[in-house]
Amino acid sequence: MKLLFSLCIFLGFLFTIPVSIIAQTAQTVQPAETIPYTAENEGWLVSVDEAYKLSKKTGRPILANFTGSDWCGWCKKLTADVFTKPEFKDWASKNVILLELDFPRRKVLPEEIKSQNMGMQQAFNVRGYPTIWLFDLEKDAEGKFNVSALGQTGYRNSPDIFIGDLEAMFEKRANTGK
Repeated sequence: MKLLFSLCIFLGFLFTIPVSIIAQTAQTVQPAETIPYTAENEGWLVSVDEAYKLSKKTGRPILANFTGSDWCGWCKKLTADVFTKPEFKDWASKNVILLELDFPRRKVLPEEIKSQNMGMQQAFNVRGYPTIWLFDLEKDAEGKFNVSALGQTGYRNSPDIFIGDLEAMFEKRANTGK
């Protein structure tokens, strides 16, 4: 009888610990929809609509980074070699609107962002990551976006080379009268 009582106490103890841990965890974890989704890199937008509004206000084109932020090695390398460098940040703050279009494997995106990113991927025919597009957006009378693509690039190992690619695209923009 003593053994049975001890066994019941022990089993009761085993089953109450996981339940209490789960209950504490459930109370401290916020639902995904209450956590605002932000870009991996500071200063980058995740909404095409926001990028469009800021582009119209400033007259600067949009620089879109199609990335696989949590799995793509070259994307991570581009971030480390270019996007985090002061030279790029300074240049970008004066010349472009930064837009991150992410295609993660482990991170869950809000449905509207996921849908937006897939639409942009199709519009630009992106087949690999990282792919960087520089473009202007206009809205027609029906509110649909029309893209004026200025050019694309991919991984570059330094801010100077990357910025050089973009400057060449800016020449195209200057020649089209934008």
